[in-house]
Amino acid sequence: MKIRIFAYSSKGCKTMERVAEALKNNVNDCAANDCECFTIEKFLQPNFRLIEKPSKDFYKKAFNQSEALIFISSCGIAIRNIAPHVRDKKTDPAVICIDELGTFVISLLSGHIGGANELALRLAGALKVQPVITTATDINGRFSVDSWAARKGYVIDNMLLAKEVSAAILERDLPFSSEFKFKGKLPSGIFEAEEGALGIFLGYHNQSPFDKTLKIVAPYLHMGLGCRKDTPAEKIAYAVDKVLEEERIDPRAIADVASIDLKAEEKGLLEYCRQKNLTVSFYTSEELAAVEGAFTSSTFVKSITGVDNVCERAALVNSDKLIVRKTAIDGVTVAIGAESAEVDFE
Repeated sequence: MKIRIFAYSSKGCKTMERVAEALKNNVNDCAANDCECFTIEKFLQPNFRLIEKPSKDFYKKAFNQSEALIFISSCGIAIRNIAPHVRDKKTDPAVICIDELGTFVISLLSGHIGGANELALRLAGALKVQPVITTATDINGRFSVDSWAARKGYVIDNMLLAKEVSAAILERDLPFSSEFKFKGKLPSGIFEAEEGALGIFLGYHNQSPFDKTLKIVAPYLHMGLGCRKDTPAEKIAYAVDKVLEEERIDPRAIADVASIDLKAEEKGLLEYCRQKNLTVSFYTSEELAAVEGAFTSSTFVKSITGVDNVCERAALVNSDKLIVRKTAIDGVTVAIGAESAEVDFE
């Protein structure tokens, strides 16, 4: 996690050192974090870096390349420096402001998806000072769908609808539907139901149980792929898209791809994964043969690869069950496995 801290006074620099120490030792297991401290030339020390000029370019680079920015300053200084670079809540980094005496830790920008609220709370706890959170769902103790989704690594399908959901939750409870079992109690603001005018659906299928459904995509699926030699990326994409469409699976639910090590240099397969931003892992025939389960066996495939089925076994390496068995389309074989998951709201 890349964190940049800025201070502009002697007292501010002392507070910055406390903040950096807290980040490294007490917050989010930050010992391995890329955490850097910046100040103006007057207050430079060996462990600080210079706030370069022109400052607009400096802060633009920091804003675009960091996951969190912490200003030890007035809110006005922080706002003026980030204002030209703010885009939207899906991509902006967390921005936190702390007064130079370290009395208040203020979540300033990207409180939910960017994680500023959570970071502010944990940092304030480590420093034993007062956190300041202003987002409505948090101060009213109501379910914050965007914060929860970001924390769990889920994908929000429609940010405009997410905003509508957050506003509605402040006024009334909304129905929540999930393909996964619940763990623990549901938070204030949602109740389990399968119908209603406006609601939230969590899963990996394309479903809309409510009149207006905010879909939260859970990346709990793992795809196994096989293909003939020199199969182009376009053919692989066509086969995968066809399978996903027929099975009504959201493509964003695919966490990664797996295949046999014989395909480790297959250009089309590698290119497809690059285009879709999917990590791909390759396994030996012995490793795939050791995967337990009932598979669509092929003596021909075994004579070529040393294992009776590639795609189904590959799909199950990181999964608990097959939800799509081997499907062959023009020289490409696709299978999809799913993790057994429980939904929690911690």
